Parts: sequence; structure tokens; C-alpha cells
Amino acid sequence: MVHHEPDEATADEASISTQPPLYNPSQAPTVYKVGYPQKKNLATEFTNALRETFFHDNPLKQYKDQPGSTKLMMGLQFLFPVFDWGRTYNLNKFKGDLIAGLTIASLCIPQDIGYSKLAYLDPQYGLYSSFIPPLIYAAMGSSRDIAIGPVAVVSLLLGSLLQNEVDHEKNKEEYLHLAFTATFFAGITQAALGFLRLGFLIDFLSHAAIVGFMGGAAITIALQQLKYVLGIRNFTKETDIVSVMESVWGSVHHGWNWQTVVIGFTFLAFLLFAKYIGKKNKKYFWVPAIAPITSVILATLFVYLFRADKQGVQIVNKIKKGINPSSVHKIYFTGPFVAKGFKIGVICGMIGLTEAVAIGRTFAAMKDYQIDGNKEMVALGTMNIVGSMTSCYIATGSFSRSAVNFMAGCRTPVSNVIMSMVVLLTLLVITPLFKYTPNAILGSIIISAVIGLVDYEAAILIWKVDKMDFIACMGAFFGVVFKSVEIGLLIAVSISFAKILLQVTRPRTVLLGNLAGTTIYRNTEQYPHARHVPGVVVVRVDSAIYFSNSNYVRERILRWLTDEEDKVKADGLPKINFLVVEMSPVIDIDTSGIHALEDLYKNLQKRGIQLLLSNPGSAVIEKLHSSKLTEHIGNNHIFLTVADAVRFCTSKSMQEP
Repeated sequence: MVHHEPDEATADEASISTQPPLYNPSQAPTVYKVGYPQKKNLATEFTNALRETFFHDNPLKQYKDQPGSTKLMMGLQFLFPVFDWGRTYNLNKFKGDLIAGLTIASLCIPQDIGYSKLAYLDPQYGLYSSFIPPLIYAAMGSSRDIAIGPVAVVSLLLGSLLQNEVDHEKNKEEYLHLAFTATFFAGITQAALGFLRLGFLIDFLSHAAIVGFMGGAAITIALQQLKYVLGIRNFTKETDIVSVMESVWGSVHHGWNWQTVVIGFTFLAFLLFAKYIGKKNKKYFWVPAIAPITSVILATLFVYLFRADKQGVQIVNKIKKGINPSSVHKIYFTGPFVAKGFKIGVICGMIGLTEAVAIGRTFAAMKDYQIDGNKEMVALGTMNIVGSMTSCYIATGSFSRSAVNFMAGCRTPVSNVIMSMVVLLTLLVITPLFKYTPNAILGSIIISAVIGLVDYEAAILIWKVDKMDFIACMGAFFGVVFKSVEIGLLIAVSISFAKILLQVTRPRTVLLGNLAGTTIYRNTEQYPHARHVPGVVVVRVDSAIYFSNSNYVRERILRWLTDEEDKVKADGLPKINFLVVEMSPVIDIDTSGIHALEDLYKNLQKRGIQLLLSNPGSAVIEKLHSSKLTEHIGNNHIFLTVADAVRFCTSKSMQEP
């Protein structure tokens, strides 16, 4: 990746020849001194730091100079955006939302039934989670395009984490209670992050790690569906690829059901073909959208007419009829399961947030409008808190449904309301019709849905751009595929933090040279023709200098100096008398960094070399001045530009006999 260097003077770099003579510093015009910022008191500094950390978007600016009634209305619109976009809602927008809502409903119903199986829950809980949460989000969410409901990755993660604590077969009620508890704490986590404006925490999971984690989870989910597509009854509870493949091939002679295999793979081929048609021609977006419900209807009819369930084809059986019952009494607020529910909720809530916010921002950028990340978190958290009390498990934004929602022409979150009403109708009337739906078709629908999560193109791009990011991507991918979802997530987070620590503790330092005929100094690796000034070494530090990297920065600068001294000695050139440290990229410095510069200054004095600083920023120069390091180095040795510093060095060298 090319790093763009900060400009010190404007020049047409494209016209620079490798032949012109070295720029003569003595010809440069007026020299400006480094400015000192106005002194601020502690309260002002603390207030400014707090504002930049938590309120960088200045959310209260719009309330300034507004009457009380207007402020109240604006506050309601902030918490409930429906009061904002609802004022301009009309029939034309409703038509778009109606079509989009009906389209995503046809997609979500079979997906919800399938995803509930990933979480080891009964099918109705998937439908419940597409009824209440979308209604809450429609009133509180700021995205016009996101479609709410259960998603594959969160369902798998929730099921895997819950299963580690309680067996869903032996202790079904306990498992269900823990699921609602985890959903409650997931909502609390999401809402708290939004209210406290801590949304930046989800950014610590890098894009590369998310790509790897999602891809690994998709492979794991697809492999888990083989038990339904192949009709295997005794299947491993492990999720790693080795255990799954052993279970699959160990059952090949006595465990596979050929009728199930025919149903599963026939409809999987149909679903993949429908996705291909939709991808090939955008105007046929509705083909892959209605393909799942069409497959369910046809497969259910086939099983019912030919009584394939009597031939060993596993079916859904009964889906409980009726709307969401209250589950407040099923949430653990005391006892040993509270901590377990909290831990699972935090993990699943963070993953759900990451997915939903990324989806919302993607479609907002495509339609050229802004979404408030913190507001989204509050909306998602509130809907999961309410959902946990109404028999729902964790819901978030679904990429496949949101894409269909977008292409179907949704205009507002009303499309979620339409979808929710269709799900309600399904719960009240249609659920008995799913009795003969084969599990194989649900497995095929899930496989076709998660295939798109394996973003190999993104992985290839990551490899080309950043090898460290690629390691994070593959670490998360292989962790999920070969061990478990939890291990993959842990690897993803660990590598993301390791990368941050590596960049903080080992910042880049580069040697600068002069571009002939200009006052510009640039990285000699990026610009090999940049020339070194005789007797002067110029080093740039590309990071803040903190306790975590101060010793490294000092040692690395001294190493650059030693290397240049060895070259000068070998070539018989003039001795190095000056070291210029370019500090434009140094945005901050702490006491450890100041001590490191002081040690560097003392070391150079012993070697008869003068230290000069170039363009320290306001925060840096203020701290250097407060520590009196500027007095030690000398105010006349601190310059606004590298060119000014080099000009000073050159004039000093010319004065020496």
C-alpha cells in the first residue's frame, strides 16, 4: 500500500528530474518559528477530550437556540425516527414498502424456521423473533433498508455457547430460559453501548477478522445442515469440520436416507440456480427472494402426497400456533445462570451489532443518507430487550434479507412492519401447514443463504493489500472451521488486538532525503532519488510517542544514525553533525516519550551531534515546553519545516573552519 507523505511545500513532483543539482538551502526565504498554543486550564482540556471522545459528531448542535416545544419534538424524533420520516410518508412510499415487505416475508419465514434449529430452539421461536423485534426497530431505527430478524451466524453462535452450558435435549426448559436471559443481556449491552456512545468498541474487530469469521461460520453452518440434507439421525454435536465429516462418512452405509438426499439436493440446486438468475440480472431480484418459500411449498406437498415421512424423511412436525407468549418469568435475574447468560449475551450482542451496523452503513452509502451508529445500537438493544420478554431470541440485521429489501424498492422501515404482519398471519393461521415440511428443505435453504458469506474476493484483496490482515482473516476462518465458533471468534479478536499492539509498540520510522530542486523531504525508500544532505541525517517518526513505544523510537532513531555514520565513513564523506527528527506525524507524546527524547539528546551530545526537531504539533510542543525539554534542546533548534532545519545546519557547517 502506498503511504502518502505530508506536504511541506507545493511543487510539481512529477516534473522532478533525477539530474538537477541539490537544492541550495541558503536561497530559501523567511523562516517561521514553531508556534505555542494558548494555555488551557485543566477543566477545558478535560471537557475537550471528553467531547472529542464521546461527542465528536456534536449531536446537541441542532438543539441550540430552539424553543422548548421544538426541542421536545426533536428529542422524540431522535429517539423515535418514525416521528421524523412519518410526517412525509405517503401512498407512493407505501407501495414500495408493501412490495418489499411481502418479498422479504417470503424469504424470512423459511429462514426463521431453519435458523431456530441452528440455535437448538423450536421453529416457532424463529418466527416470534421476526414479529416483535422488527416492529420496535421500525419505530426506533434510523436505517431505511435493514431487514430485522434471526441471522445464521448469531443463531449458530448462540446455540453453540448455550449448548456448552446446558444440554438442549436433556434440559430443554433450562436451555430456553438461558436463551432468553442471553437475549436480554445482549439487548442491555447493545443499548448501553449506544446510550454511553461507546459504539467505537465494535470497531476493534477488524474487517479482515470479520471476513474470516463470517466465512468460517458459513462453512460450519453449511456442514451442520448435512444431517438434514442427508437424513442422518445420529449426528455429532461438535461443529469442527473433522468431527462433522467423520459423522457424515461414518453414516454413509446405514444412516443416509436416499429420499431425503433427493429432496435436499434437488431443491438446493434449484435455490442456487435462482440465486444465479438474480445475480446475473438485477431486475429478477424477486426470483431468489421467492425461491425459498416456493421450495418449502413444493417440498411439503411432495412429502404429504407421497407420505415420504413414512419412508424415513424427517419433517418439522408441529409448530406451535399463536402469537408470542410472555417470557419475562423465564429470564434469570438471580442464580448461577445470570453470569452465564450475561457472558453469552455480551458476545452474541457484539457480533449482532457489528453485522447490523455494517449492513446499515453499506445500504445508507448506496442511497446517500446517513445513519447514526449509536442510535442504531439503542434501537437494536431495545428490540432485543423487549424480544427477550416476548419469547424471542437475538435478532439483528440480516444481509440477505436487507439486500432483497433494498432491491425490492423499500422506502422506509415500514417494510419491516409489513414483514412482521405477514409473520403474524403465519403464526395465527398458517403454521399447521408446515407440519409436513421436510427438514432437508430447511437445510438446503440455509446452505444457499450462507454460501454468500464466504467472501473469497474480499480475502484475495486483503492478501494483496495487507499480509497481517490476511493472517487475521485466515486465523479466524480456520479457528471456526477446525475448532469451534468460540475459538474462531477468540482468534479473530486476539489477532485484531495483536495488530493494534504491534502498530502501537513498533511504529514506523523512516529516513528522509531531499527531492532535487525543491524544499521537499521524502522517504528515501519511496523516493530512491531523494538525496541525503551532507553532515545531516533526517528521520521521521510516523506515530505518537507513548510509554509503549518510546524506547523503541529512541533506539530506532539511533540505529538510523549509526547506519548512516557507517555509510559516511565507508564513502569518505563529511562527518555527521546534525540529526533532525521530523515530528509532523507525532500527534501526541507522554512523559515516557519526553524522557526518551531527553535520553536521545544526551546520547547525541556525547557523540558531538546536535539534535533538531521539525514541526512538533500543538499538543507535543506544549508538553515539551512544560517539561522544559525545549530549553535543553534550545528553542533555536526547533523549526517549522525540515527545510528550515537543514538550512540552519548548512549555515552552521559553513561557519565552522
